[in-house]
Amino acid sequence: PSAEEEEEEPWCPYKVRGEGREGRLCFRSPARGFQCSGRSCRSHRSAGGALVANVLLNGSVLLQWGAPRPSAGLRGFALNCSWDGTYTRFPCESVELGAACRDFLLPEAHGGVRYRLCLQPRYGPRRPAPPAQCVEFRPQPPAMRDIVVAMTAVGGSICLMLVFICLLVAYITENLMSPAGAAPRRA
Repeated sequence: PSAEEEEEEPWCPYKVRGEGREGRLCFRSPARGFQCSGRSCRSHRSAGGALVANVLLNGSVLLQWGAPRPSAGLRGFALNCSWDGTYTRFPCESVELGAACRDFLLPEAHGGVRYRLCLQPRYGPRRPAPPAQCVEFRPQPPAMRDIVVAMTAVGGSICLMLVFICLLVAYITENLMSPAGAAPRRA
């Protein structure tokens, strides 16, 4: 292969399974070089440090991991997800990822819910798999910014309505106090 072909990032094949459906094969381009920065993102690491969950303000989560050692015989990864309800833990959709994958994007995570994601490398039949790397996090609930925008819109509408009511009362009061059709009095 040429130098250009070696520099190209491989596609990440994956299947999403859940609730009795088999899933279909999909491909995504990797998000290489992504860095979680300050206010727009929070990083959470697994106990072993191999799996990182980057929780973004828009409600999505970018999972990142490095190549497992040793990588000989690696067939792919299994990503399992669960979240805590009020009284029990619920499974999310599970994902099977190809051996070339080093990240995966969860497009929507519910704010305020505690998630647990575990990544398990899958090897050939003669090789035992190392323990799964798990990360737990709780995305922030929707930003207060959305609530403030909604309250401002409602407050602005109420204020505009009050201005119109005041103008209408002033107009009616002016016309009742000095009727236009009244004749002047003579002394």
